[in-house]
Amino acid sequence: MKITANNPNRKSWLDVNKNSDFPIQNIPFGVFLTRDDITTIGTRIGDYAIDLAALHQLGYFEGIPLTDDIFMQDTLNDFITDGRMTWRLVRNRIADIFDETNPKLRDQEKHRDTVIFEMDQVEMLLPVQIGDYTDFYSSKDHAMNVGSMFRDPENALFPNWLHLPVGYHGRASSIVVSGTKVRRPVGQTMPSGAESPVFGPSKLLDFEVEMAFITTDANKLGKSIPLSDTRDYIFGMVLMNDWSARDLQKWEYVPLGPFLGKSFATTISPWIVTLDALEPFKTKGPDQVPAPLPYLAEEGDSSYDIQIETSIKPKKEEETLVSVTNFKNLYWSISQQLAHQTVNGCNVRTGDLYGSGTISGKDKKSFGSMLELTWAGKNPVKMNDGTERKFIQNGDTVIMRGFCQNNEVRIGFGECKGKVKKAYAP
Repeated sequence: MKITANNPNRKSWLDVNKNSDFPIQNIPFGVFLTRDDITTIGTRIGDYAIDLAALHQLGYFEGIPLTDDIFMQDTLNDFITDGRMTWRLVRNRIADIFDETNPKLRDQEKHRDTVIFEMDQVEMLLPVQIGDYTDFYSSKDHAMNVGSMFRDPENALFPNWLHLPVGYHGRASSIVVSGTKVRRPVGQTMPSGAESPVFGPSKLLDFEVEMAFITTDANKLGKSIPLSDTRDYIFGMVLMNDWSARDLQKWEYVPLGPFLGKSFATTISPWIVTLDALEPFKTKGPDQVPAPLPYLAEEGDSSYDIQIETSIKPKKEEETLVSVTNFKNLYWSISQQLAHQTVNGCNVRTGDLYGSGTISGKDKKSFGSMLELTWAGKNPVKMNDGTERKFIQNGDTVIMRGFCQNNEVRIGFGECKGKVKKAYAP
C-alpha cells in the first residue's frame, strides 16, 4: 500500500512553522495527558497535539478496522500490535484529515475543540510499556575511541566486534520520558591508586547520544526473524540518552558488563517517528569489512540520515552545543541488530526497546559522550557561561534534538532532555 502521508507537496490547514520537526508529513505517535486529565493516544502536527481517541469516536477513521478503544489507552502497545498495515492506514488517514484541501474537520469548530490541543496544554507520557530493553554497541568510531582510551589503538576493538552487533540487556523499569529529572546514582567505585572500593555518588556522570527502535510482536520463541523481514516488525524510532556513571561502570563491568552504572535512568523522546516517515531519508551505512556472515548480510540503503545535536544547559544559563553527530555513522543497522537479537530464537514483543549504542563520528565535535569529548576528563569542554565540564554536574540539563532534512521536507523527533538532580544521601 502506498504511503500517501509522505507526499512532500502536502500542506496542512493547521499553522506549521517551516522549521518544525512535525510537518504533516511526519505524523508520529505518542501518549499524552490532556487539560481534562484524560490520557489518550495522539499525534502531533506543528505545535498541536491531536487526540486520536476523540478523532476515532467522531468517526474520522471510518473504514479502517480499529477497535473502539484502540486509542483510549495509556500506551501504544495495542495499536503497535495491530501491525504495519494498520499503522500505514491510520497515518495516511490523518494526513488526509489535516490536508489543507479537506474541510471535514477544518470546518467543524466543535470537533476541532475536542480533538486539537496546543502543546503547552498537554503533558507527554512514556509512549509504550517496555517489557524488554536491549542496548547495542554499534558505532565503530565510538568503540575505537573507548578501546583506544582504555587499552591501545591496535587492540581498540575486541575480536568479535566486526562480526556481530554487540549488545547487552538493560533495565526497562528505569526508562523515562523526556523532561523527567534524573537522580545522580550512588554506588561502588575504585578511585585511582586505592586498594579497596569506596561508596558514594558517581563523580563521572555522562550522557550517551543514541537512538532506539521499538518492535511489535514478531516471532515465536525458537524462531528467528530473517534480516529481509525485520523492518516489517519495527514500528518506529525515538531519540535516547542512555545516562552512564562511568566510575561505577568501570569498577563493576568485568566480567558481565554494565549494571548499576547504566540502570539508574535512560531517557527517550516522547514521539515515536515511524519508519514510513523516515523512508525518504534512507541512506547507505558504513562499508562492512570483513563481510558479515550470511544471516547479517545486507545490501542497499540500510541506514537513515538523521542529524543529532546535543547541548548542555547549566542551571539558569544558556545552553551550549557540544556534539553534532549522525545516525548514519552506525556500523550495524537496525535490521542487522534485530536479526542478530533473534537468530538464537529469542522472541521479541510489542513495546520492546532497542538502543543503538552511543553514536559517534570521526571528528571530535561528532563524539557522542563526554567521555570522548573530554577524553576521559583530560580536555574539559567550555560552556557559553565560561564554566567548564569534564562530566555532567548537578543542575545541568542535557538536551538532544534529532531531525532529517532534504530539499523538500524536514522530519524531526523533538527533544530528549533530562535535568540532573543531586544524589540521595548514602
